[in-house]
This record gives sequence, C-alpha cells and structure tokens, in this order.
Amino acid sequence: MNRFWRRAAVLAAAVVFSWQSLAMAADLTTVRFHSGSEHDRVVFDLSELPRYQEALSDDRRTLTLDFAGTKDKRLQKLPIKSSRIESVSYAAKGGHLLVTIRLKAGLAYDIHTLKNPTRLFIDVMPSGAAAFQTKTPAGSVSKGQAKPTAGAGTSGTSAAGRAGTLDGDYIEDVAPGLTKHTYVYWDDYGKVSAWLLEADPRNYDLRLVLAKGRVPGREAVSGIAARAGGIAAINGSYFATAGDILGVTRIDGQTVGTTYYTRSAFGLRADGTPLFGKISYDGSVTMDGVTQPIGGVDCERGTDSLVVYNRSYGTHTGTNEYGRDYVVRGGRVTDIRQNDAPIPQDGVVVSVHGTAADAFAGVQVGDPVTIREDLGSYWRDAVTIVGCGPRLVENGRVHVTASEEEFPSDIRVGRAPRTAVGVTKDGRYLLAVVDGRQSHSVGLTLTDWARLLVKFGAQDAINLDGGGSTDLVVNGEVQNSPSDGQERAVGDALVLVPKR
Repeated sequence: MNRFWRRAAVLAAAVVFSWQSLAMAADLTTVRFHSGSEHDRVVFDLSELPRYQEALSDDRRTLTLDFAGTKDKRLQKLPIKSSRIESVSYAAKGGHLLVTIRLKAGLAYDIHTLKNPTRLFIDVMPSGAAAFQTKTPAGSVSKGQAKPTAGAGTSGTSAAGRAGTLDGDYIEDVAPGLTKHTYVYWDDYGKVSAWLLEADPRNYDLRLVLAKGRVPGREAVSGIAARAGGIAAINGSYFATAGDILGVTRIDGQTVGTTYYTRSAFGLRADGTPLFGKISYDGSVTMDGVTQPIGGVDCERGTDSLVVYNRSYGTHTGTNEYGRDYVVRGGRVTDIRQNDAPIPQDGVVVSVHGTAADAFAGVQVGDPVTIREDLGSYWRDAVTIVGCGPRLVENGRVHVTASEEEFPSDIRVGRAPRTAVGVTKDGRYLLAVVDGRQSHSVGLTLTDWARLLVKFGAQDAINLDGGGSTDLVVNGEVQNSPSDGQERAVGDALVLVPKR
C-alpha cells in the first residue's frame, strides 16, 4: 500500500472513530408518558440528541426507533400501555438502542425533537388527525425545536397545525428589545403552560403602577397597563380586599404600603439598577416632643395605631370619628380634624387612634412634625419597591425562602398559578407567569417555579402575587388564562413602558 492510500485509510478510520465517539455521547435518562383525549405522548429525555432512524411495519402497527450510540441510563423500565399503545419495549444491539412501539390499529404518529431541553417525543393519534403544534408566530424562531437529524425519517407530517400541544419554547419578538416566550411542557403531574417576557432596559422602563392611580383601588392588569401607556404588564403586590397594598411598597420614592413582616422585595434605583433582597419597614412620627411608631402607610387605621396617608391614598383619609387626623404641610401641623381629613398634594395626614391619639393630645396647629422612615441602607436609593416574596432565585441558583419569611401554606405549599419578576445575567427584565388549576396547566410549586426561571436565564427573581391574580398582558391582550376565568382586579401592576 503506497503512502497516499495509507494516509487515506488512517483518515477514514479517524472519521469513523470520531462519528462513533460522537454517537456514543447520548444517554437516555428518562421516559415519560401521557394519555390525553386527542393523543398519547411518549417523551424520551436525552443527554444529547442522537442520530436516529425510524421504521414502520407493513401492517403499520409496529414502529421501531433506532438510536445510534445511545445508552439507556434509566434505573427501571416505564410500563406503557393505553387505548392507543399496546406496548413499548427496549433492546440494545451493537451500540444502538432499539425502541419498539406497538400501536393499536388505525393510528398514526408524529415524531418531534427539541434541543433545549434535549428530547424526542412521539404523538400517537387517530389516522388522519391533524398534526400537533404549539403556534410559532410568523417570522419568529421556535427555540429548541430541531429538524430531524441527518439520516432520520419522519412520519410525513411536519410540526404544523393546532396550537397548544407541543413541548417546547416558542419565541416571538413582540417589539424591539422585547421577546415573549410561550413555554409548554409535561411533567409527572400533567401539562404546564408558562409565559415569559424578556425586556431590554435600554428600550423600556419598568414601573409599578397603582390600580386606578391610588390606594385603595383595584383594577384589571390590562386597564392598569393601558392607563400607564405600557406595552406589557404583570400583576404585582399582594393586596387586601379593598385594594390596600400588603407589603413594603414605594412608587416614585414615596411609600404606599407596608407590612409587619421582613420579606423579599424587588426594587429599582433611579437609573434603573435592579435590587433584590429582604426588606422591613421602620418609621416614626415626632410631634410636640413625643415620638410614636408608624403602624402603616396608606392603609386602614387600626386600634391604638398611627397611620400616615399621602397623596397616593386619594383626596381624603376616610377615617372614622373615633380618632384624630393631623394635616401636615411643610413640616408643620396645618389643620386638626376629628376624622376624614383632606390629604394635601404637598403633604401628608398623620391619623391616630387610642393610645397613639392620647400620646399626641397636646399637639396644636403650627407645631413642627418630623417623619422618619427607614428601609435599611440597601434600599435607601430605591425609587420603586415591590415587597412581595418569597425569593425564588439568587445569583443564578434556586433559593426559595418561603418558610423563613413565614408565608402561609396557601402560598408556600402545592402547585398553583404563579407570577414572578427577575433579571437575567445580561441585565434584561424578566416578567413571568405560569397558569394553574386548569386542564391546560397544572401549576407549579415554588421550587419548580424557581427552576423554570433559572432555565430561562434568571440571575435573581422573587415571587409576586399568584393564584387568580396571575396575569400577563401584552399589547392589550391577556396572554395566559387566569384561573378565575377572567382578569382579577388587583392592587397594582408592574408595567413595561417604552422609553421615548
């Protein structure tokens, strides 16, 4: 053999070795199965997407998938049997994994692949039924949806047809710097449907906007977004029935809500720098040389309490006759009312009841007033704060703080609709919702919710109000399906407003 042919043989051997090494990289890690009203689905989760071939028997009832260089890493076989599938069996042969699916008569199938997460799945349906697909808007890219690898066959139908059934991440560029993900997948509890928005802060301001422009107030997220001139919005804070904000909340540098708990919050400095961390409120009012703690801001006044009302609460305090209201402007008491005092646009009203009223019994018009608010040094420069929680993601890792923040079981435990706000590693805002308590989406636990956000690049994220409040609006249209059957009227919303 001359030198040329020896080199050619060595090269050919190297190519074969390289292909085999590449093929051997794939592991079959899990197999999942779901039987629905329209189709059955068998999902193969893989470490890498292997080369595969398919073969259908003459009677069209036995489908064989040949995965080249794939190892079966599952600890046990998943028994699969339904009204459409008689059996699924596995065999290893010469570095190939052979999966044989025995179908009932009169059925067809579609094969689809994804790259992120890496999986191959097969839908089995009545012969002649439309192919299944989750809609990808024209001109957009379906992230992770792969064409069959070279040498792989198809069942003759592409991923085209009805919306809402494929696993995968379907991407739409809503506007410059604004990308929407529709993410649909199956887990052990059923189908999960989530929507996520990535927004470039160079193109958009993120604002916390009160329902009806005041506290208390309640309004649908779509209405809040429209009034604020927003292109998109999600629901924000926890709120009381009347619309009082429950949580340490600040809008344009002014406090509009407080809580007794130390809980997680999301904030923004004036330059748009995002903040994530725990927050607590500590405030006091000093009049006539007497200091009393602030029991709340812009909320219903309780027994033996002191509440501060500012312009965000509306025109009047709405207090009853069993206390006293001090109107404060320019750092001095300008008026004293028994109840329902007018709230000045350039001042506040200090409203007291019981022991707090007794402490300030000697205060007169003209007396100086000092109001102190302390949120901690980390939050001092924040102009926007939405205190909600718990924390979901910290430094790119799942970090759920529901127990230590003393959240009730209806938030902390179980699968539910969820809403979250976060930022990605490259600084994009991330607004996200997942539906729950419905056939198209079973909801997520807080931990699984956090994992999904990390999957989409969240560097930091906190949980917002969920359940029937979960709502994402884009261009005036609700994207998800609120579990109440319609948009719930909420206390505030985080709104993306295009920069001018």
